[in-house]
Amino acid sequence: MRKFRPDGRCCTARPRVGELFKRLVVFLCALLCAGFPALGQRRPVLPQIKLPHPYYYRELYLPQLTSGPSSLAWAPDSKELVFSMAGSLWRQKMDSREAVQLTDGPGYDYQPDWSPDGKSVIYTSYQKDAMELWLVDTTSGKTTQLTTSGAVNLEPRWSPDGKKIVFVSTQFNGRFHIFRADFSGGKLENVVRLTGESKSDLPRYYYSAYNTEINPVWTRDSKEILFVSNRGHIHGTGGFWRMRAEPGAEAREIHYEETNWKARPDFSPDGSRMVYSSYLGRQWHNLWVMPANGGDAFPISYGNWDETCVRWSPDGGQLAFISNRDGGTKIVVQEAVGGMRYEMATEIRKYLYPRKTLTIWAKSETDSDVPARISLTDSAGRSYAPDDAWIYADDGFDRSERAFERHYFQGGGEVSVPAGPITIEVSRGYGYKPERLIVDSSKVQSDIEIKLKKLGRIDPGEGEWVGSDLHVHQNYGGTYRNDRATLIKQAEAEGLDIVNNLVVNKEQRFPDLIRAAEPDTPTDPETLVIAGQEFHTSYWGHRGLLNMKDRLLLPGYAGYPNTAAASLFPMNADVYDMAHDLGAIVGAVHPFDEEPDPFANPPQKMTDELPVDVALGKLDYLEVVGFSDHKATAAVWYRLLNLGFHIPAGAGTDATANYAAPIRGMVGMDRVYAWVPAWPLTLGMWMNGLRHGHTFATNGPLINFTLGKEMVGNELKLPGPGDAVSFTAHLRSVVPMDHLEIVCNGKVAKNLPLDGKRDAADFTGAIPVPESGWCVLRTWSEKPEYPVMDSYAYATTSPVYITVGNKKPNSPDDANYFAAWIQRTIEVTEKYPDWNSAAEKDLVLRRLHEAKKVYEDLEQK
Repeated sequence: MRKFRPDGRCCTARPRVGELFKRLVVFLCALLCAGFPALGQRRPVLPQIKLPHPYYYRELYLPQLTSGPSSLAWAPDSKELVFSMAGSLWRQKMDSREAVQLTDGPGYDYQPDWSPDGKSVIYTSYQKDAMELWLVDTTSGKTTQLTTSGAVNLEPRWSPDGKKIVFVSTQFNGRFHIFRADFSGGKLENVVRLTGESKSDLPRYYYSAYNTEINPVWTRDSKEILFVSNRGHIHGTGGFWRMRAEPGAEAREIHYEETNWKARPDFSPDGSRMVYSSYLGRQWHNLWVMPANGGDAFPISYGNWDETCVRWSPDGGQLAFISNRDGGTKIVVQEAVGGMRYEMATEIRKYLYPRKTLTIWAKSETDSDVPARISLTDSAGRSYAPDDAWIYADDGFDRSERAFERHYFQGGGEVSVPAGPITIEVSRGYGYKPERLIVDSSKVQSDIEIKLKKLGRIDPGEGEWVGSDLHVHQNYGGTYRNDRATLIKQAEAEGLDIVNNLVVNKEQRFPDLIRAAEPDTPTDPETLVIAGQEFHTSYWGHRGLLNMKDRLLLPGYAGYPNTAAASLFPMNADVYDMAHDLGAIVGAVHPFDEEPDPFANPPQKMTDELPVDVALGKLDYLEVVGFSDHKATAAVWYRLLNLGFHIPAGAGTDATANYAAPIRGMVGMDRVYAWVPAWPLTLGMWMNGLRHGHTFATNGPLINFTLGKEMVGNELKLPGPGDAVSFTAHLRSVVPMDHLEIVCNGKVAKNLPLDGKRDAADFTGAIPVPESGWCVLRTWSEKPEYPVMDSYAYATTSPVYITVGNKKPNSPDDANYFAAWIQRTIEVTEKYPDWNSAAEKDLVLRRLHEAKKVYEDLEQK
């Protein structure tokens, strides 16, 4: 998982032209501020949760800010709904198109539940780095805070008799457990934990060893609760359990299927059935029904989209739920019997307080509309977006700078905001200077246009640098439903030329499987979307398969315990061979958060296959910049380069493009620029540039480097040690950088001093080259700064490879390092129990020994 710490990690982006709008424009050039405020210590959102892989539960379970509705509940008379939308609670009658705002800050309000007497709504409010339970009076609008634990409190549900509340909280050891409280006099009393904490010995990977309990709901007699728990299961969030609503009561599992945070069952009013969301045998969540005491379930919806947060109306006649059929979120109502459905649309929003509509557009230097990333916040730190926009959230922030993580949308348009100062931040990838301005919304009388200026060109000579994100997931179980056209718009807003869409499993399903068969022919000739796959074996390390034609490699993973894919065969070496046969390029993705230590005592469990793949000549590129620590990954990369291996620098975000809270940034956050000799771009030209290492990898800065007039990826041949060799080094950056360095054979050969704003530099000079090896140019900052949404800004070129006097590079220490690494892998793999046959195990161990011998031979040279 991402480490949040502030230590250290061209190209001309071709302009995209959007639709032209005729409008009265006032250009607010005079209001542009000097730049973005520098960030200090960046920390993850809601760090009090003590579970692994926060990027999954944050998106799939915690409520997120969306322009459309995100959760709902029925009024007791079944004639009205209350729902969360744009961070506030709203109520709307079933026969109306007008939504009336119930709450308006100071935080973001989610997950409402209407009391049985109709007098109040309980909900979760995200404020002050916690999620607490609050109450709003449906008549007066008065709000009252109910919990003050500083924990994450979620999914509050009234008992049918109105006397108790059940909810999920992290207040015990930072993990999700179910609590019960009495409700009396407008307060919660006698708060007790219903579910105990137990630790499992099962070999879980994406889920904690500690069992979790989520999605509670009362039985209709107010005596028992139903919930979802992974007790006794390895994969997913578990099965359905029932228990008396008393501390220490025994729970019993009434139904098991693999769930993934979003089941959220609800009982029918007569108590005989339950409805819930399931992807059983499918790729998307649909609605299913089963008996209240367990049994066989069947679906009552059949879509290639998600239908979640379902609630049964108190009169038993209807089901209301959240659908992403059209991409964003909306409320759909379906008859419980008969299946007729309709959308409950909101055409009018009646706000509690006066609002002002701002119309915002990004413009190019030639006055054309351009897509861009836009963030709007008020003086309290709350974010705003157009009513139809997809809102995205950053995965970390500095508490000294802002109250909430930054939210943003892509594009432009009308935004309803409160009166007063509004901060507007606009960026477009790494080829344009980001802009920031503050306006008083009560005084703005016309459209706001923000002109984006290009950074200076990083000259590649004859040719162009073309940027691509090597690691994007168009759909991965998130809030939205993405399609190819929207993915292209996301890339355009980030100034990205090529998107590699890698289809991958999420547990037993492939959420984006249908996209694998889509043609790569772009709707925009300047934006390419390339089909690929992420092979998802966590034991050996994940691998990106670029330009996979016609089909996927299935099952898509190995080493999944307690499944038919438990065997460690195929190992990644086999995956490379199969992918190469299909014409794909294969690389190692999001490699290392810390540099592995094969000499550690006690021994580390080292099973990443990277040094094996390199020794056997399988690897085509390495995500040096990606969802990992860039410096730690580079340290391993340097060791491999020291042994004479040629490994191009790649970069990929691991972007979950349909998430409201992307894993660690939007499409194009981490990208690789490959040199192509001419325009127009073809896929073959770009892939050739990547394959030959004519690249630099970055999460913000743009750099270029030559050594002895050779560009990166080329080989510089010298007759012997002699005079210093000339170099050129160039930097352009959207944020200030602290270090610009030439690194040769793993050591800094020359520091290039940065001055002024530290966002641009051009150097020429010479460095001594006494031995064979390699040199790269790298730059990094010591702290993060927006629009780079990472722990630090970082970029590196691929190497210029150097041969001095026909001698090969030699580094016995690094050879010993990788031989020891593979020995650790052999020791762990020999003990692995789940093989389909002895022949599979023998083959895998034979390959490991073969790779180890490569390094042992290099150690002796």
